Amino acid sequence: MSTKSTKRSSQAGRRLAIMLKRSPIGTPYTHRLVLRGLGLRRIRQTVQRTDSPQVRGLIHKVSYLLEVKPL
Repeated sequence: MSTKSTKRSSQAGRRLAIMLKRSPIGTPYTHRLVLRGLGLRRIRQTVQRTDSPQVRGLIHKVSYLLEVKPL
C-alpha cells in the first residue's frame, strides 16, 4: 500500500501583512499586474496573505513599493 507523506512546511500557518507604500505610477505594467495579484489597489492599503513561496516571489518582484511585516 502506497501512502503519500504530505509534509507541510513550518511556514504553513504563517501570515504576512503587505502594505503598498509607494505609487505604482511610472512602474512597468507587469509590476502593476503583480500588485493586482496581491490584491493591492491603493497607497497605504494593507492585505494579509499566507507566507508561501509564490507570494514571496510576488513580493520580491515589487519589494521597492511594499512594506512587509510578519503577523
